[in-house]
Amino acid sequence: MLSQRCDNTKKKELIGEFKNGGREWRPQGEPEEVQVHDFLDQDLGKAIPYGVYDLSEDKGWVSVGIDHDTARFATEAIRRWWKKMGAKRYRNARELLITADGGGSNGSRCRLWKLALQELATQLEMPIHVCHFPPGTSKWNKIEHRMFCHITQNWRGRPLVSHEVIIQLIAHTRTKAGLKIRAELDAGRYPTGIKVSDEELAALRLKPAKFHGDWSYALLPARKRT
Repeated sequence: MLSQRCDNTKKKELIGEFKNGGREWRPQGEPEEVQVHDFLDQDLGKAIPYGVYDLSEDKGWVSVGIDHDTARFATEAIRRWWKKMGAKRYRNARELLITADGGGSNGSRCRLWKLALQELATQLEMPIHVCHFPPGTSKWNKIEHRMFCHITQNWRGRPLVSHEVIIQLIAHTRTKAGLKIRAELDAGRYPTGIKVSDEELAALRLKPAKFHGDWSYALLPARKRT
C-alpha cells in the first residue's frame, strides 16, 4: 500500500498586532487596532507553518515552527504527521509517496533534505518516494489550493498576535467538502548552514527514477547491521 501526501511551507508570518489582509465582521465603530509598521518583534518572533496534506483523506497537518525553515524542520513535520495521523490511517502502508515543490527546504537540490529523509525512512522502516514539481509549477501542488488557501481565508483580517492564536485558527479551518486540519507548535531549533559532504551524499540509499531522477527518487531504509 502506498500512502500519498503532499507537503509545503506556507509563507512566514510575523507575530504581533500587525495588519492582516482581508475583511472580517466587527461591531460598527470598533475596528481592531494594529501597528503601523510590520517590523519583526524580537520577543514574539515569527511563525513558520509547514503543511502536510493527505490527498485521499482530505485531511491536513501543520507544524508551526518558531526558528528556521530548514530540511530538518520539514522532515520533522512529516514525522509528526505520520505519528499523529498517518500511522493510524494507513496501518498496512509499506511505503510513502511525497509530492513536493522543487525549491526551498524540501527542494530537489537540497542535500540535507535527502539526508533527513533517509533517516526518517530508516526510523519508519519503509521507503519514502519523492516527486518534485518542476521549476515554476509550485502552484500545481494541491496543498496550495486545497489547504493553504482555506487557512488564509479563515484568518483573514485578524492580527496573528501569538503562536497559540495561529494554531487555533489553523486547526479550526473547515470546508464543506470535509477538509479537517490538525496543528501543533514545533518549538525545536533548526540551525541553518549545515553542509552535507559528497561522502555523506554518496552513502545514502538514494534510488533515482529512470525518468528525471533529479526530480523523482526514493530513499530506502538503511540496511540493518548483522
